[in-house]
Order: sequence, then structure tokens, then C-alpha cells
Amino acid sequence: MNLSPGVNDFSEAVESDRLHVWHHLSQHKKYETVDPLVIIEGKGMRVWDAKGVEHLDAVSGGVWTVNVGYGRESIADAVRDQLVRLNYFANSAGNVPGALFAKKLIEKMPGMSRVYFSNSGSEANEKAYKIVRQIAHNRYGGKKHKILYRERDYHGTTITALSSTGQNQRKDQYGPFTPGFVEVPHCLEYRSQYGECADYGTRAAQAIEEVILREGPDTVGAIVLEPITAGGGVITPPEGYWETVQEICRKYDILLHIDEVVCGVGRTGKWFGYQHYGIEPDIVTMAKGVASGYAAISCTVTTEAVFDHFKSDPSDPMSYFRDISTFGGCAAGPAAALENMRIIEDENLLDNTTQMGAYLMDRLHGLKEKHAIVGDVRGKGLFCGAELVRDRETREPVAENLVQSIVADCLSQGVLIGATNRSLDGYNNTLCLSPALICRKDDLDQIVEAIDGALGRATV
Repeated sequence: MNLSPGVNDFSEAVESDRLHVWHHLSQHKKYETVDPLVIIEGKGMRVWDAKGVEHLDAVSGGVWTVNVGYGRESIADAVRDQLVRLNYFANSAGNVPGALFAKKLIEKMPGMSRVYFSNSGSEANEKAYKIVRQIAHNRYGGKKHKILYRERDYHGTTITALSSTGQNQRKDQYGPFTPGFVEVPHCLEYRSQYGECADYGTRAAQAIEEVILREGPDTVGAIVLEPITAGGGVITPPEGYWETVQEICRKYDILLHIDEVVCGVGRTGKWFGYQHYGIEPDIVTMAKGVASGYAAISCTVTTEAVFDHFKSDPSDPMSYFRDISTFGGCAAGPAAALENMRIIEDENLLDNTTQMGAYLMDRLHGLKEKHAIVGDVRGKGLFCGAELVRDRETREPVAENLVQSIVADCLSQGVLIGATNRSLDGYNNTLCLSPALICRKDDLDQIVEAIDGALGRATV
């Protein structure tokens, strides 16, 4: 990349960013004395900032999004061609890429049949909640309206999505929240709520049943769960957990809503994270990796049984799903998603994710053997985390500023990694890795070696 002086001068953009852009998840006081990070170009696994510095991106755009890597001209071409032909029409009518992508998507999701388009993960989850609430009113007289969510899970940034989020720091100062959302316990065996437990997965799932019985099964309409908890600490479900959750939902006629916003479209080595566990969901939501960030798109996918609730009485003008997403009508999203899916298939990226994910986990276990600060490593596919502790015996978390210093150390080495951020009091202590599905061993070696060096320099 040529960033020689006078050829590419981005100083005006950097200064305009400092003065006018309100960044996500950022305390801006520091920008009074230091430049904000401005990314100007990406190719493959790497991005360049306004100073010409190259960074290996181990977090797929910062938030688990750019699954097929940067600089994909074929996706850009698909978007450009679609925009010229038809950029937008409200999704009360159809468009060709939307219809073709819905068919392609459903082929990857046995048991599912209907796709509702919107433009963000938060919005996709909001649609699911509205579906649950409308079914409750039409079928159960409004009583079966409660929606369960899990401690440590995250489902979006709107007020109602935050109402279903099990991360107190995401929620603090933003209440009061939408009523009818009820928390169930987390399933992180490393931090077992039940002491030594021979069958932790089953026990953690049974805790959900205890909440259902406390609330009254006739009041609970759905439960929303991430297949693997993301921002709450990269929590892979323990053995026996999902089988028991599925049984409980069927026992009490509760819709199972799986939030695949992070895990969906290849991140874990299958098309969807839930497909590792034999789950048969009623609703699945997705966003980030659907188009790898090349266009905004999200999907709320349901079974035909769920969809049928909204056409059972055509004489009732209130019986259908009276919802709209303005930008769910953008044709660029499904056009990008179709090409994104073709790339994943043609380049065998699901297999690569499985193989490279196993290699990354091996390397992370090596870090755990070398550094006492690494208490636990967890993950599935190219979705991995390392929880840092002061003491392995007590499992006391390290201070958050130490975690952030490790992230900063890696940045200084030209590697972008992530960490749990504004999630849980005292437990923002997990390093997060989600490299693009195209990564190779040398990319992962560079990532792990940067973390290795940073851990070695960290003072607990």
C-alpha cells in the first residue's frame, strides 16, 4: 500500500473525525490529546490506518463481522450492479436478490421456512419479540407474553433488546426497561454457580425450568439464547445443556429463539452455531456475517408453524404481522449476502474454519500452559476466548485495565484483538478472537505470538 507523503494525506479526515464523529463504545476524552484510529483500507486479513500502519485483524472488523475478509471485489460488484438496477423498494413488495437469498438461506436451515429482512441484529431480535408477543395475544389472550433471556448473553442495543440482555454494564443508566423479560442463569462451567457438579450442563439447563415454574409456564412464551455466548465471555455450552433446554421448551410450549447474530454464517465451522448441538429452533436471528459487512442486512427466520399464526384469520385486519423495517427493503443487502454465501461455499471456508479453529485452540492452550494468568480458554471454530485471572486456584479475575493493556500491547505489535467490554462488573477479563474465515496458520501464529509477548510483559 502506497501512503507516501503527498500521495495519500488523510490528516483532514482524521481531524474531522476528532471534531465531529461520535464513535461507538468509546470514551472520547483521550481524543483531545491523541488521534482517533481511522481505518482507510482493508485487504484479506489486514487493514491499514490513516498513518499507513498495517494491522492484522483478529476480530473481523472489531465485532465478528467481516467473515470472508476485506477487499472482495465480487461482493462490491454484486452490490454495485444491484444498486444500478434497483436500490430499494419497501419490503411490502419483493425484490429478486431478496427472494433468491431467502431460498438459499433456507436450504442451509432444515426445519425453517420464512425470512423477514431488516438491517441490524438488534432489529432482527426486536422483530422476534414482536412475533412472540403477537402470538401471545392472538392465541393465549395475552398471558403467555414473557420472554426469558440468559445472564451474560447480549441481544442488541435498543431499549427492548437491552431488556433481554444479561450484561449489567450494557444496561446500566438506560432503564426503565420493557416489562416481561426475565433472566435465567448463565451456563459457564468455569464459574459454576453450583460448586462441583458432575453434570453441570444438565443442571444449568434445569435452572431455566426453575425460573419457568416460578414465573408460571402459562406466562412464558419464548426464550432467547445465543448458541455460544459472545460478548459475555465466549461461553461454549457444556455437555447436556442444549438437549435439556430443548426438552424444557417442548414440555412447556415455549418458543426457542436462537440469536445467531455473532455465530451465524460460518463463524463456528457450520452455517449456524445451533447446528452443532442438534437444536430445532422456532426462530433464528442473524446479522453481522450475513453479508460480511459489505452491506447492512439482518434476518429473522421462522418455521412455517410460527408463520402460520399470522395468516390464520384473513378477515381480521389486526391478525397479520403489522411491522416494517425501512431498510429491510434495501436490495444491496441480499445481493451482498448471496455472493458472500457463494464465496464461503466455493472456497470451502466452513472446513477451513473448523481446521484453523482447532489449530487456534491448540495454540491458546499452549498459552495457558505457559502463562499462569490464562485461567481458561474456550471456543468453537474461529470464535475463541481466553479468560485472564489473578490466581488460578481462586479464579479471581484480573483487573480490566490490565486486559486493556494487553489489547493495547497487541495493537502496538500490529495485531488487533478484542476483549469483553462494558459487559459485567468485575468480569471484563476475557480476550476475544474472531479472525476471518479465510485465515491461515501463519496469521494465527502472528496473533498468538503477539498475545504471548503481551502476556509476558503484563504485571498482574
